[in-house]
Amino acid sequence: MAEVWERVKRLLSADDPETGQLVRYVITVLLGLTLAFAAPAAAPALVWTALSVSLACWLGFVALDRRAHRVALAALALGSAVAALAVGPDGSEGIIFLFATLLLFAAHLTPPVWAILAVAAADMALMLGGMLWFGRDPTSMATHAAVLVMTLLFALHRRQFRQGQLDRARAVALDERTRIARELHDVLAHSLGALRVQLEVADAMLTEKGDVEGAAQRVRRSLRLATDGMIEARAAVAALREDVPPLPEALSALAAAHRRDHDTQVDARTAGTPRPVAPAVEVALLRTAREALTNAAKHAPALPVSMTLTFTDRAVTLRVHNPFPGTAQHREPRLGGYGLAGMRERLALIDGTLEAGPREGEWRVTAEVPG
Repeated sequence: MAEVWERVKRLLSADDPETGQLVRYVITVLLGLTLAFAAPAAAPALVWTALSVSLACWLGFVALDRRAHRVALAALALGSAVAALAVGPDGSEGIIFLFATLLLFAAHLTPPVWAILAVAAADMALMLGGMLWFGRDPTSMATHAAVLVMTLLFALHRRQFRQGQLDRARAVALDERTRIARELHDVLAHSLGALRVQLEVADAMLTEKGDVEGAAQRVRRSLRLATDGMIEARAAVAALREDVPPLPEALSALAAAHRRDHDTQVDARTAGTPRPVAPAVEVALLRTAREALTNAAKHAPALPVSMTLTFTDRAVTLRVHNPFPGTAQHREPRLGGYGLAGMRERLALIDGTLEAGPREGEWRVTAEVPG
């Protein structure tokens, strides 16, 4: 029993609440019960035949929708048209079949709008023609027509809403793939490019100059580059995972790691009220902080570093600053996509800005992103 209940819960959580399998099961039971207890007062042979054919078309749609969309939708459209004929003699049973089949056809994302409107117009004509033939009063005809139009408009509205949701999901997925590609490109382009240069120099030293010691130094430098590249790749993958911690926690962890690895005082503070930010913003600010810490360790070793993350109503700002020794040469790395220039490009993609340079005896890096 517990296993059955678990399956039901999985079905409820994963199924489309409007056109999914559960809705189809419920409609199938409803149509079957309607046909079983149908008692038309006029033209019973016509009503039972029409309802039986409509139910067969419905079952064909349910069975074929995942395999042959066109055939399934054609069966559903035929089922609604046949059900419209059954509305004329009595209306109580036929209207249930008509609205169920037309609602699913109009809410389905596969048929074009013109096909939905054509099927609805045909159903309207068959329904009103049958009601007129069997002498139904004008008030009943107008009521049935109005309800059919409202059902059609509701189904089209839900279809448009669901289509918009799918389009937004595709846009988010495309943005996520682009962000992942940019992250990996930044890491691999720098690491592999620098590694290739070092190995080419080492090869030239061995083959042209016979400088074994110089080549060995280049090989050792290549090993360090490979190690750094692996660390950066792992950090990029970790930053792209769905369970990445909130930005203040991630910056605190980054500061702790830098403090441990370089035996340097690093303070990380948060100002304002923290709030969730987009993944692209979080990754860009984390990469900017990592680059700023790397430059501080390279050009001002053993000097304290301060990081401040500020949340305002319209922006998120990251400031990293450390003492600026007069002998230090702070220059932005020129390897594409990896230094502060690469950070500017990354932030520009999300409408952010980056400022870096000496000021009041400190080297300051300030990144600001709307959000």
